[in-house]
Parts: sequence; structure tokens; C-alpha cells
Amino acid sequence: MTGAKTPDATASMPVSGVLPAPNADRSAADLLVRNAKVFTGDAGRPEARAVAIRDGRVVALGDDHDLARFVGPATRIVDALGRRVVPGLNDSHLHVIRGGLNYVLELRWDGVRSLRHALAMLRDQADRTPKGQWIRVVGGWTAEQFAERRMPTVAELNAAAPDTPVFVLHLYQSALMNRAAVRAAGYTRETPDPRGGQIVRGRDGEPTGVLLAAPSALILYSTLAKAPALDAADKRTSTRHFLRELNRFGLTSAVDAAGGFQNFPDNYATVMDLARSGELSLRIAYHLFPQTAGQEIADLKRWTEMAEPGDGDEWLRLNGAGENLTWAAADFENFSEPRPELAEGYEGEFEQAVRLLMEKGWGFRLHATYDETIRRDLAVFEKLAAEGLFPGGNRWLFDHAETVSADSLDRIAALGGALSVQNRMSFQGKAFLDRYGAEATAHAPPVRAMLDRGLTVAAGTDATRVSSYNPWVSLHWLVTGRTVGGTMLHPAANLLSRETALGLYTRGGAQLTGEQDVKGILREGCYGDLAILSDDYFTVPPSAIPDIESVLTIVGGRIVYASAEYEGLDEALPPVSPPWAPVARFGGYQARGQLPGDQRPDGAEQALRVAEAVAESEQHRQWRVARGAGPDTPPPLLDPCFAH
Repeated sequence: MTGAKTPDATASMPVSGVLPAPNADRSAADLLVRNAKVFTGDAGRPEARAVAIRDGRVVALGDDHDLARFVGPATRIVDALGRRVVPGLNDSHLHVIRGGLNYVLELRWDGVRSLRHALAMLRDQADRTPKGQWIRVVGGWTAEQFAERRMPTVAELNAAAPDTPVFVLHLYQSALMNRAAVRAAGYTRETPDPRGGQIVRGRDGEPTGVLLAAPSALILYSTLAKAPALDAADKRTSTRHFLRELNRFGLTSAVDAAGGFQNFPDNYATVMDLARSGELSLRIAYHLFPQTAGQEIADLKRWTEMAEPGDGDEWLRLNGAGENLTWAAADFENFSEPRPELAEGYEGEFEQAVRLLMEKGWGFRLHATYDETIRRDLAVFEKLAAEGLFPGGNRWLFDHAETVSADSLDRIAALGGALSVQNRMSFQGKAFLDRYGAEATAHAPPVRAMLDRGLTVAAGTDATRVSSYNPWVSLHWLVTGRTVGGTMLHPAANLLSRETALGLYTRGGAQLTGEQDVKGILREGCYGDLAILSDDYFTVPPSAIPDIESVLTIVGGRIVYASAEYEGLDEALPPVSPPWAPVARFGGYQARGQLPGDQRPDGAEQALRVAEAVAESEQHRQWRVARGAGPDTPPPLLDPCFAH
């Protein structure tokens, strides 16, 4: 597979005082970023002012003066204007392949600050959605992020979209459907509850529109799968727009964790086609996940005879199996429900799967939320290790591990394992806190303890169906220990410095794919992957970390995303298709809307914002009154102190 198209190297951002060096053609860079505050991630040279890239790799770092010799007639020069530059981010657990196939069809509530705004988006989209299509809100949000601190009701969905099916997924806990969606899904009073799930019914026995994961999320997935899918051409366009959206936040790599309803090779065809044509803007290492219970060993055997981890190239490569190997060994992470009890004796089939992978030289990743699951899995690994079979030089890791114990961490370290943690607690932390209490929450997951043991730890989001794909929300959680709603979860002892957290998002992910020698740092010979940030990650207030974006993202020397002063320097994308798709109207992640620097909105804009805040407050008061939770009259307009 070929990697990437060569950019138009003659198009440069005008920079005064920079001229081609004499006889520079032979050593000239394709692209030079100058006037920057570069954090390299390389302990040997942690800082620089300029980066030169040639043939997709970093050829030099240093001061602007030092790198002037790399400027030739065709060198593309980018003035960073004193901004912070970091190595390209790498989400170590992102469902990027599945997310790309559906991205343009999803109404994203990621970053939306009020339920009132979210419902307004829903009403608007209902007017644009043709008959037969659904509106789907799929992950990346939680009630805690809204000013109203609550979820929408089914009645509100019915009012916003009386005729268009609406499916709203809330984490791995529940889903809401309006009447039209219940009909479109075919749910009636006769529809049985699936195993591990519940169709909530009214006193008349009819479905109310609420689905509960109790605790299995399969009921949520299978219902979502009933919605119409895109055709092949639109899946391709959707994936390109999703990758551009990830580039918007400085992501240059991701490790795809596979997942439910992601079949190989059918659902991988789009990214494979984009890789062949050189149109990927994100490097992807992918995993293979057996989809059919009872057929897992046969699937793994067939795949291990077809390919080997590492097959592919620097843009698209196989990384192993997982995040499930057998369905019976999978726990579920609905923290609103009790911990699931896994079946007795699942270890027999699970051992067959692991043994097969070790014999074939395949690494794997393993979904495991609870320590109870991790301990049982480790016992299988230790049995195989006693035979000299595990890990056999293969990379392996646990994903999630919110309740992993100190003893289990020691056992993981002894077996040469790694961990990939995600900020599911940013979105589900309040539910975890309510169920398990503050002591358990303080170290869920125990990231600091993992690092103190010298374990390889990488960070990610688990987007798009739980967390948002915005990596800066995840970094905010690692640094502050707070949810998106501001709830404090972790004490100082389990927080990370900004530099350490960024390392989990750069070097950590590269270690999980065996690419640490070429990815995750800015050093001569490494991939030319970097992001120029809108704000300095190392100096902004902690509360502002989630609002950081990239203004220019470079992957292998290609400018794959450009905004602000660099608008138009990136590669053109085809328009969103179909044209009624939510992304065509609203885009993806909903940014806070803060203006750069010290600019402030004008009087009219400020008045509009205040009016909206007042409306949200009054709507929330009315909602509370209707439920007997607040006074039945509005508060006085004037403070009593001013009445005398």
C-alpha cells in the first residue's frame, strides 16, 4: 500500500527574511516550521525553535538560524508565529474505522454546553432529514456537561422530531428513542428483552423508547445497526471527513481497537482503499476482533494464516488481535449497573485463543474493566508462561483496567504486559463514584501506580460511542482528575504532570505498535508528524486544556489540517455527502467558541450569550418545578439588599 500524496511544495506561507540557501537543493527540506516553541518529547533535546522535514521524516531541529541551510527554492515554509508545537498525538484506543463509516450521519453533541442547544440542533436536523433516514446521536456526551445537568426525555425527542426516527445513545448505559424510532426498529409489546438488555415498557406493555444496558451494551449496538447505512462512496467521503476532524485536534496516529459490529474484511475496505490511493491523513494500526460467539477460534485461526502483525506500511498496518478474543471473557462497563459476573469456565476457550496467538506470533489487546476479570485472565497467561509460551516476544496489553489492583499490576509487569487507559471516567465518573464511593474512584484507573512500576502506559479515548474523540478532554482528565462536568475524581497522588500525560498520548501509543523508534517524538529520522496548537498546552489554565485545538497538523510532511492564519493550506476534501447529513450543517465537536487572545465579543454578541444563559436557567427551573424539586415562582429580579 502506498502512503501519501506529495504536497504542492511551492505553496508557502510568506515569511519575510527567509531566502533559499546557496546550493541548498540537495539538502533542502520539503517543509520547514520556524518561529515555534517546539516540545520534542526527546529527553536528549527537549526543545527547539524550528523543524525541517524531508521525504516525510524529520531531518533537523534547532534554531531558525541553524535550519536556514535547509531552505531551498521549493521548500514550504510555515511561520508558527511563536505558538507551541508538539509531536503528533496518537490515540491508543479509538474506534476510528467504525467511526469513519458513520461519522457524517451522526449529530455530535460532543462539547455542547446545554441541553437546550442540543435539542435545538435536533429540531433543526429533523427538518433536514429525508423520510426513511434516522437522526442518531452516538456518544461523546453526558448529562453532566449540560447546564441543566440532565438527559433529554423521550417526550422532548418526540416534540423535536415527531416524524423522523431519533436514536440517542448515552454512554454504554442507555439509549432513548422517539416514537418514530421505536416503530422503525420494529419494537412492540411482543418483542422480548435480549440477554443482558432491557426494553423499558409502560403500564400498557408498549415500549417507552428507553433501552437499558443491564449491563450488556449489545442491545444498544444492535438497535443502532437497524438504521440505514451509507453506500460505499459516501462511506469513503465520511471517513475522510472523520480523519480530518481528528487532525483538527492534532491527532496524527491512532490504534484502532476494532469492536462490536466491525467485521473483517468488509468494514475495513474503506480505509484500505484510502491507503492504496494515498488519501489517509491519519496513520492507523488496526486490530481484528472475532464477531460471532462460538466462532472465535476459527476466525483467529483463519486470520493468523492470512497475515502477520506489522503487515502493511507506516500508514496502515495490522497490530494484532482484540480487543476481545472470546465473547465469554468480555466484561461490560456500565457503571450504573452492578459489575457483571462472567461465566464459570470461560478460561478453557480463552486459553485456546491465547495459545493459538502465541504460537502464530500474534500479539493482542484485551478489554478488561474490572480486576476480577483481569485476575482470571492473568491466571491463563501465567499457565502458558510456565510452559514457556507466553508472551513469546509478542506485544500484549489490557485496555481500560479501571479497577485493576496493585497485585494485578505486579503480575502484568512480570509478564511484560502494557496498559492502555481511556478517559471513560470523564463521562462515566459520576456514575462510578455514586456506585463504588470516593475511595475506589480515587484510583480508577491507578495510572500513577502503573507508571511507578515502569509499565508501558498509553492513553486514548475509546471514542466514539462513549467518550468524545477530542484528545484534549482526555488530557484534561489525566492532569486534573475531573469529569467534563467538573466533578473531582482523583487526588493529587493519581494525577499526572502535563508532560507525562502528553507522553502517554505520543510515545505511549507508539510503544504499543512497536514504532517507538520512529513515532511519538520529534527527532532526526522520525516521522514528520506534528501539530501547531491554538494555545500553549503547558501554560494555559487547567480548565482551558479541553479547548485546545491544532491550527496546523502535519503528517509525514503533509499539511492535513489548517485553520486560523493557515486556512486553505491543507488538502481539499470532497463535500460532505449526503448533503443533508448532520456534519454538513453542524460539523463535529462543538467548540466552546472562545475568541483567540484578548478579543471579546461585541455588545450584541455578548447580550445574545447572556440571553441564552437566562433562557437555559429558566427552562431548568421549570423542569425542576414540574418534578417538585424547586420553588414554583421565579426568584426576585433584584437582590433584597437594594430594596431599601
